[in-house]
Amino acid sequence: MSFLNRPNLCFYVLKITNKEQTKNMSQIDLTLKKEQNSTLIPMVILTSLFFIFGFVTWLNGPLIPFFKLACELTESQSYFVTFAFYIAYFVMAIPSSFLIEKVGYKNGISLGLGVIAVGALLFYPAAASRTFGFFLIALFVMGTGLAVLQTAANPYVVVIGPRESAAARISVLGIANKLAGFLAPLLLTSLVLSNIGDYSADKIAVMTSVQKESALDALALQLQTPYIYMAVIMVVLAVLVKFSPLPEINLDDEGQVEHLSIFKQIKQAFKHPQLVFGVITLMVYIAAEVLAGDSIGGFGKQLGVYGESGSFYLKLTSFTMTFMVIGYILGITLIPKYVSQVSALKVSGFLGLILVALIVILSPKIMVQLPGIPQLPVIIILVALLGLANALCWPAIWPMALQDLGGYTKIGGAILIMGIIGGAVFPLFYGLLADTINTSNAASGITETAKSGNQLAYLILLPAYLMIVFFAFKGHKYRKW
Repeated sequence: MSFLNRPNLCFYVLKITNKEQTKNMSQIDLTLKKEQNSTLIPMVILTSLFFIFGFVTWLNGPLIPFFKLACELTESQSYFVTFAFYIAYFVMAIPSSFLIEKVGYKNGISLGLGVIAVGALLFYPAAASRTFGFFLIALFVMGTGLAVLQTAANPYVVVIGPRESAAARISVLGIANKLAGFLAPLLLTSLVLSNIGDYSADKIAVMTSVQKESALDALALQLQTPYIYMAVIMVVLAVLVKFSPLPEINLDDEGQVEHLSIFKQIKQAFKHPQLVFGVITLMVYIAAEVLAGDSIGGFGKQLGVYGESGSFYLKLTSFTMTFMVIGYILGITLIPKYVSQVSALKVSGFLGLILVALIVILSPKIMVQLPGIPQLPVIIILVALLGLANALCWPAIWPMALQDLGGYTKIGGAILIMGIIGGAVFPLFYGLLADTINTSNAASGITETAKSGNQLAYLILLPAYLMIVFFAFKGHKYRKW
């Protein structure tokens, strides 16, 4: 009698098989739920942290024209705001990695929040003295805290889930970051700097020296209260993270690099071309992102975008952040189901090249009227649209640059953080180039017909987007020099 002709035995075997399949499926479901839960809690915490990153970082945009007025600076001098803030990433990234290796990722995040609180507190005496150098020290300290936070937090995003969906996870954090970047200029302007229109260059010009000093001192003092509140919030968050269920992570490849000094780890990491090209790409991308967000206010002021209160130009950073949020939403929706993170980076690079070309070519006299806001030059909208081009660069560059680094992922992340120096250097070049062209135009007496230096200086972003395109097509693929 064949096996199939024995119905009782066949039924018994099928019953056992079904039970085993059900048991296996239950185990798979349980495993998936555990993985989802293990990812969910860190993602909630990281999303909150990235909101803080964005809020602190994108306050720099309205601070540039604010300090230019309050501290009586030139265009190029005002961009030392971004230099002092972002140079901290370059200086402190490797020390931050060393620190995190000693205290752990979780404690590193708490420590970073504490350092930001110290920097925020320094705004109080800086505002009292209205000393630009003191403000720059405070910004450097805050940048140092963020460098520790970024070095500790970014590797979490890559390793807590599948690498192919890392760009989507980073996009979620990016939305929180840029949502904060949207709110920060609006809150700072509405709650603190709403009367900055009373301190226009024309009004200050007719004041006596005593009146001017008094007015500018009063303007600077308006920064004290919000930064005290910020310091308190950072301390509270540091305590909450310290006692949160955020898990510790271990990125060493079975201890193969633990015995190496930090300098040997750096040397070995630089043997990976994808990391080196990734650092360069991240550097120029950060330059593009910072310029798009932080220069738009000063550019708008130069073009006469004041609004009824005279302070609308301080809010223009929020336009850039809005387009970045749209880009991140597209990233969550499309990556990796419909579009790979590589393809997204290619599109970002080409879009950036097109927008920069249009910004430089078009006349600032071409205007557009949007509902509820003052009439704007079209090129201001194009600068804001750079936010859309930049949105998916960070989430795509990180996993592509760290791929196949193994035990060198930790030091690779620290080196990538150093690439944020692009946000320190390029704005200075932008301000210097803008000042040079504006001075040349004024000397030649053709200021009415010539394009302003602020507009033409955006040309420095063309090589930045070309590098992004190269990394997307070729740079991330190299594994040997």
